[in-house]
Amino acid sequence: MDYFELIVEIVPRDPWSEILVAELAEGGFESFVDTENGIMAYAPVTEVDIENPFKNTFLDPEIMDAKDHSDFEVKWRCNTIPKQNWNEVWEKDFHPVHVDDLVTIYAPFHDPSAIRGLGVEILPKMSFGTGHHQTTYLMTKSLFKCTPLPKNILDMGTGTGVLAIIAEKLGAENILAVDIEPWSAENTIENAERNNCKNIKVKCGDIDILGEELFDMILANINKNVLKKHLPYYAEKLTKGGILLLSGFFTTDAMELQLFAKNYNFNLIAEESLETWALLKLIKN
Repeated sequence: MDYFELIVEIVPRDPWSEILVAELAEGGFESFVDTENGIMAYAPVTEVDIENPFKNTFLDPEIMDAKDHSDFEVKWRCNTIPKQNWNEVWEKDFHPVHVDDLVTIYAPFHDPSAIRGLGVEILPKMSFGTGHHQTTYLMTKSLFKCTPLPKNILDMGTGTGVLAIIAEKLGAENILAVDIEPWSAENTIENAERNNCKNIKVKCGDIDILGEELFDMILANINKNVLKKHLPYYAEKLTKGGILLLSGFFTTDAMELQLFAKNYNFNLIAEESLETWALLKLIKN
């Protein structure tokens, strides 16, 4: 299947690029690359309106015609990318990511001498989770703050499997990595093998595929709407005193999620932020 590439330059870049990523993700785009001046977004050509790729976003022409948009300037262009060229696109734009000196997330084509701290080799293909996004950065740092990690961990919306891999490298003994997209599940299996991981089990599906197993920690780096939909299940599947790490939403949504989680006996332990993105660390009572 061919892919649609949307390249957007927006001034000022923040917070508009982050807002656009969140809105495009709701409209069929599934992979994103941060650039110096904006973002690049990718989606199967069958999943988006090529004539209006900004449909239902703040850049939708119908919305822009109806309101003042003098607070930003935007330029965009688009391309169609044959499926066989996808890895070339990632190799061109995927650079190693350093999470302080704790972790380096890198690809097989990178120079290993650039690794600082724990090395995690990821070939992202079409999956989210290269470490470039602020939420992956926040989740990674929080995992280190939670060491020693508990035995049983659920990584919901695993993407490339990067958080599951880091969790195993930090000592987790039993990790279930779940993603709704088949290519993400396949990518997680491949990346786990790249990192010689033995404790990661991968399932393709949504929250309803979870069995009777309980977890001591749940990782969920998804968007706000999905997190709210999943929270009752997280409460059911998390042991008493278990830790829930949530990210994938803006700082402006943090209080809404925190209050919503209280309905399911979660209390806030810590809140972190990076630029306009947030993370909540919660404990189940």
